[in-house]
Amino acid sequence: QVMEGEPYYHFKHRGTRQKALSAHWGWNMRLAKEPKVLWFEQQTVKRRAKRSVGVVPTDPWFHKQWYMNNDINPDLNILAAWSKGYTGLGVVLTILDDGIEKDHPDLSANYDPLASYDFNSNDPDPQPRYTTRDENRHGTRCAGEVAAAANNQICGAGIAYNARVGGVRMLDGPITDMVEAQSLSLRPQHIHIYSASWGPEDDGKTVDRPGVLAAEAFYRGVTKGRGGLGSIFIWASGNGGINYDNCNCDGYTNSIYTLSVGSVLAGGRRPWYGEGCSAILTTTYSSRTTSEVQIVTTDLHHRCTDKHTGTSASAPLAAGMIALALEANPALTWRDLQHLTVRSSKPAHLQAEDWAVNGVGRKVSHHYGYGLLDAGLLVEMAKVWTGTRPQRRCSVKAHHPPWNIGSKLTISTDISSCLGRTKRIRSLEHVQVQLSLSYSRRGDLVIALTSPMGTTSTLVTVRPYDTSQQGYKDWTFMSTHFWDENPNGTWTLQLENKGDAYNTVLSLLPPGLLTSFILHLHGTDEDMTARRFAAFAVDKCVRGDTQGACEECGGSLYAYQRSCLSYCPPRYYSHTQRTTATNAARVCASCHPSCYTCQGASANSCTACPPAHTFHELARSCSPP
Repeated sequence: QVMEGEPYYHFKHRGTRQKALSAHWGWNMRLAKEPKVLWFEQQTVKRRAKRSVGVVPTDPWFHKQWYMNNDINPDLNILAAWSKGYTGLGVVLTILDDGIEKDHPDLSANYDPLASYDFNSNDPDPQPRYTTRDENRHGTRCAGEVAAAANNQICGAGIAYNARVGGVRMLDGPITDMVEAQSLSLRPQHIHIYSASWGPEDDGKTVDRPGVLAAEAFYRGVTKGRGGLGSIFIWASGNGGINYDNCNCDGYTNSIYTLSVGSVLAGGRRPWYGEGCSAILTTTYSSRTTSEVQIVTTDLHHRCTDKHTGTSASAPLAAGMIALALEANPALTWRDLQHLTVRSSKPAHLQAEDWAVNGVGRKVSHHYGYGLLDAGLLVEMAKVWTGTRPQRRCSVKAHHPPWNIGSKLTISTDISSCLGRTKRIRSLEHVQVQLSLSYSRRGDLVIALTSPMGTTSTLVTVRPYDTSQQGYKDWTFMSTHFWDENPNGTWTLQLENKGDAYNTVLSLLPPGLLTSFILHLHGTDEDMTARRFAAFAVDKCVRGDTQGACEECGGSLYAYQRSCLSYCPPRYYSHTQRTTATNAARVCASCHPSCYTCQGASANSCTACPPAHTFHELARSCSPP
């Protein structure tokens, strides 16, 4: 029965081919002569198109968003995640910064007052303080990267353009441990993701960490936030590159509870401000070469900017991508998301001298962590990810202190005490090294840790501006480079004086003394390397031409140049082409040259225009400047 209570019935005849395009003459004749049949019609397949907006947004500045619009290869692969239907719906983020322009026309639709507060003036309104130099624009810019509305003819589009976004005004006034703790623990059952692009001075000589209250806020966030799944803290690694800073001297970036994000330029080079360390997990773009368009986002006074840059631009991009993953799978814990980040980051074209393969075969760098984050891969993996087993922790204290450091010291420690049934870690996550030492010039010390599987991770590099004689007092370094390795065996810590000009002076001073070394291993008792993922539909070309271009793809993918995509990029539209009487291939066909995005091949099928062109709403066309 087709409709309840109505005398329409659907019959199938095994002799008639399914999906036949023309009526079967013989059966039609027989039914027409049947007196009890009042009406019949052979069902044929009708051509219908979804009246949805295409994957590519029509915002006027989307063509400037080179890091997500297919202008460069690889980009952050945002269009692939959008094409699977993920836009951040249901996810709540907040930007911990200098406020947010909540009435900005590209933010107001997604603004969430419950994800906002002003801890500088102690009121619920996070509106920034306006000055002649507009220095309080940072939070508004970061918010737009994540959640600027799409398809509204204003600026560009945020990565999670259907997510809700708030802002916490906390950097525009005296910053105390209490202000930080209040910001990090704002409505943890409502807010899912906290994005922060600040920390101690990036001057190459500071060693500083969260105070008692902020440290407690982090811990409470991951244990109780989001109904026990854990708050997600996304952190910018720092802009101290020019000062030879190392983010392992920043206790916010190197906390195991934060997901630390590095920066790379469009061409794959390291930016001058880029600050490396072994705590960085992943990387996103932050700028092109200086003259060109940087990151497109919302700006103060209801304006748009294409000049946002720095590591502080990279972290919100990652936060937006994590929001897409949370929409794909809201049950992910804070640790699940770090596992997924490791697996969906790719070394790609990122340039560094220190790329090394760890014990489980993954390439990792102190500048980029596991590489460039891929949103398409992240949501695919998030969708099918099964939760990790509870976190296990085991700490081993090295015996027989103190040790003279001199010009070089090597200490080995065995972790046999961690092999008990309740403590045994099969796959590592974070590894921490807690040290107390004195040294005549702290910045000259290079400290490295080598795992039983042979991976060496540099915990701190030479910091020429760090002339402190304070040494490290109970300082904790962290490395993500041993992720998924088996920790069993001997770990080796090496401290070495690599300072150049000061060695002569050093020989006159008493050598340094290491008074305490504790190794903290975090991980799980599951063998994470045994998890296998089906190869995702990256390229299922069914039929190609003689030049190597793809003509037909498997599944619901579109043929585009030499690959198969789940969407059609700008300047192309999705088109179904008849290949035979019964077969059709999905292809990306070219728009008219006057269009940037379109729904068909003609000049009157434009949905957005190239730079400087004018869009005519009624005619759906673009006129040149």
